[in-house]
Amino acid sequence: MNVFYIILAVLAIVILWLIATFNGLIRSRNRVNEAFSDVDVQLKRRYDLIPNLVETVKGYMTHERETLIKLTEARTAAMSTHDNAGATLADREKAENALSSTL
Repeated sequence: MNVFYIILAVLAIVILWLIATFNGLIRSRNRVNEAFSDVDVQLKRRYDLIPNLVETVKGYMTHERETLIKLTEARTAAMSTHDNAGATLADREKAENALSSTL
């Protein structure tokens, strides 16, 4: 009879351990799903902010385009004086200063 109770106790412990392990796995799965949901919410929020960013950038686009054109011209001038063997040091300095002021 004692063997029966020992086997029953071991079986009960194994069943309780299986239940606890199963519940832990379910809890972990729910935390993973919740974390993915949080990521999805943040991505949706980011996607919703993009149109506002585009509208803001449109206002600065004209200014930035002019700045980029000036920067490209200054870079071209600085590179041409650097590549030109006949350019004086003063010409190079002037071109580099123009590039620096544009930056």
